[in-house]
Amino acid sequence: MPPTAHPAPTPASDDRRPLAGVRVLDFTMMMAGPYCTRFLADLGAEVIKVESSEGDYIRTRPPLRDGHSAYFGTLNCGKRSISLDLKNPAAVEAVKRLAAVCDVVVENFRPGVIKRLGLDYDTLAANNPRLVYCSLSGFGQDGPRAQEPAYAQIVAASSGFDLTFAGYQDGPMRPANNGIFFADVLGGTYAFSAVLAALNHRHATGRGQLIDATLMESMYLLMPYEVQEAQFPQKERRPVYPPFKTADGFLMVSAVSPKNFEALLDTIGVAGWRDDALLATDKARQANWANAMQTVEAWTSVRQADDCELLLNNAGVPATAYRTVRQSINDPQAAHRTSLATVRDGGGEFKVPNLPYKMSFAHISAGATVPKLGEDTDQVLGELAGLSAAEIEQARRPAR
Repeated sequence: MPPTAHPAPTPASDDRRPLAGVRVLDFTMMMAGPYCTRFLADLGAEVIKVESSEGDYIRTRPPLRDGHSAYFGTLNCGKRSISLDLKNPAAVEAVKRLAAVCDVVVENFRPGVIKRLGLDYDTLAANNPRLVYCSLSGFGQDGPRAQEPAYAQIVAASSGFDLTFAGYQDGPMRPANNGIFFADVLGGTYAFSAVLAALNHRHATGRGQLIDATLMESMYLLMPYEVQEAQFPQKERRPVYPPFKTADGFLMVSAVSPKNFEALLDTIGVAGWRDDALLATDKARQANWANAMQTVEAWTSVRQADDCELLLNNAGVPATAYRTVRQSINDPQAAHRTSLATVRDGGGEFKVPNLPYKMSFAHISAGATVPKLGEDTDQVLGELAGLSAAEIEQARRPAR
């Protein structure tokens, strides 16, 4: 019997966004939580970001253009913004009414804060049992470390990642400076996946649930080998591919399989390597890794990085010149994939990364605009929460 033919993909349109019709109440700030909710917005969810009168701190962080943060825009494009003082009881009551017509809540306060505000899962689910509620924190909602402050840098240091990364370097054993917040990106991404799973579970059961997601456990999943090596220590550090010096920069060569490495040796012209006891077999190369790396660098160091990349890739050996982020996002492949979307805020247009996948029958893209602080407060509270003009005015007042 012939296989069933799949219909050819057709251009997607906005009415086929995967999460169209899903409404998200977003109590997140900084980076991990906002990334989670931005991804939901990219899939078509209506995301309503709740901010204080000062706004999310990232609104003040550079790069700034005419006072508008492109950093904030990356994390929050495609959302709506309402501004309320959650110490005002009228504001809390307004949010409860809004949560009753939402599908998802995401929050990343320190554990216990949201309960003290009266906006915890049990309270909101009592009026909306279909609610999917995600709490994202450093270490979890309970346990001996639950109350510890936990920014991404703290989690990276505490998880073992920073010392492990330092251990792979050839210099003195000192943790590297780190301005890339792995824990936030991973935590937000795993929280995003958990929300999708809970929405699917709700589709099957009719019931929402509470998600307890952590940055720390996200970091463990970044280190599959290292978590196992911590339980079953090895005598030697596993081989790593160093940056190879070139005449004009550095080159990464990742000849992971024996076949790749043998093609590498042939391509760089290592004469007689099959008869060399240090290079002839994968076991020998692993045992004499530093020698093998020196052999490769002797070839790369007198050549241009781009020339090395082209020659090795043509031979089936994975290789790339080291590039800056500016170079990478302007690569023709990024343009072909529409890897970045153009968005706009009060400072003008800029580009943000899209989600790293396409769907044949659904439209996925970062939202086109970044919300001004509180610009949707009246409309959201009036149209969605059903508040009167007088109730909106009362909810908008600062707490006394």
